[in-house]
Amino acid sequence: MARKNARPVNGILLLDKPLEVSSNGILQRVRWLYQAQKAGHTGALDPMASGLLPLCFGEATKFSQFLLDTDKTYLVTARFGVRTSTSDAEGEVISEKPVLHSEAQLLQAMQAFRGDILQVPTMFSALKYQGQPLYRYARQGIAVPREARPISIFRFALLANQGDSADFIVHCSKGTYIRTLIDDLGEALGCGAHVARLHRTQVGPFVAAQMVTPAQLDALAGQCHQSGDFSPMDALLLPMDAGIADMAAIALSEAQQQRLQHGQSCQVAHSDTVAIKLHGADGRFFGIGQVVDGVLSSRRLLNTAAS
Repeated sequence: MARKNARPVNGILLLDKPLEVSSNGILQRVRWLYQAQKAGHTGALDPMASGLLPLCFGEATKFSQFLLDTDKTYLVTARFGVRTSTSDAEGEVISEKPVLHSEAQLLQAMQAFRGDILQVPTMFSALKYQGQPLYRYARQGIAVPREARPISIFRFALLANQGDSADFIVHCSKGTYIRTLIDDLGEALGCGAHVARLHRTQVGPFVAAQMVTPAQLDALAGQCHQSGDFSPMDALLLPMDAGIADMAAIALSEAQQQRLQHGQSCQVAHSDTVAIKLHGADGRFFGIGQVVDGVLSSRRLLNTAAS
């Protein structure tokens, strides 16, 4: 996309990511459809995974970290009896064992993977070791030390059991690797397992019913590119602060807002907090701040033109 044709688009699009495409690949395609100057996603889905992928445009990218840090929900199909190198269907088979467990034994094994637990991240992850992502070592057949990390599994429920496979719903905290969860479950059952299907249905306050499909975007984009009027596509975007709807907010005077926008702090009657939404005298959102000992300072602010 030629830079001269790019538009200053601001907002969040909830995309239904299809299978067999990377998160970055679909992001760049959608960015081109929107002719947007700047865009980023909020936590990648593997090519073999589908579902809810929030895309942030323009100034909304400043607040994408809050979506990266939020809880998520997945529908997952596990295949038992086959363990793979990547813990999903794309990896090489490293062991095959008979599936002998009953449904009662499956339900019993699942209990160990609920609540606050420790999880050793998969080698096929973007976590870094000595400056390099783990997946680069994994592709070379190199295993590196990985520390167990605390995660929370808020819900891990069995939806259907077919014996050699099962469908689950998993509601989990940030940093949870569903592939590792299923691999660990398979090891606990003694038969091994891998993820055969993964579909994300929730990211923080966003749910699957809000998603837009690539086909819908393609249909609109054809009209918008021809007419030069992108308002039908822009109407699909959520506000820049939609991902932090539950965050506490503070209303500021015009003078207080100007102080923050000039890099200064101001006194407020509010308890200490590391993140609070900032609303100006006109009621509009203009950024995120923090309060320490009654002093409010800015963390991330919108550019004046975008607010």
